[in-house]
Amino acid sequence: MIERDRADGPELILRPWSDGDLGLLRRINAPEMTAHLGGPETEEKLLARHARYVGIEAAGESHMWRIDRLTDPGAADLGAADARSVGSIGIWPSDWQGDPGWETGWSILPEFQGQGLASAAAREVVRRARGFARFEWLYAFPGVGNVPSNAVCRSAGFEKVGEEDVEYPKGSLMRAGVWRIRVG
Repeated sequence: MIERDRADGPELILRPWSDGDLGLLRRINAPEMTAHLGGPETEEKLLARHARYVGIEAAGESHMWRIDRLTDPGAADLGAADARSVGSIGIWPSDWQGDPGWETGWSILPEFQGQGLASAAAREVVRRARGFARFEWLYAFPGVGNVPSNAVCRSAGFEKVGEEDVEYPKGSLMRAGVWRIRVG
């Protein structure tokens, strides 16, 4: 389902991830985009990630969306010509210290960073997580050195509850802020 976010910040649309989004994922996989995530993935891992993202909605446990910024906010038709892909955001089951919840993460292409798009998308994901009514908490775990992503958490209403070492990518530890917001 395509929904517009008008409530707060730039006008955007979250569209379910599709086969046609591989090019966006390749752009997100760039060194400057993955510096806080262990670096770019191999093409094999990237293709596997894309396949997971495409199938994620069908499984019903998680959701992955392409973030599109409206180029003509007044347009009645929400077709591809009316929006520009600027990044991605997702939500999936996770837990923190044995407490089950949702986890979220996002990526905004460099030329669109600093425009409030990640914060607006994160607020929309908070709204959607409340509608899913499955878990009490939505978590985010940005690296402590990732100042912009920590700012997105603050802007979207998350509360920082600590820091800890998390495994990401598999086999590597990174120091992350632990942010959460009540959604249930």
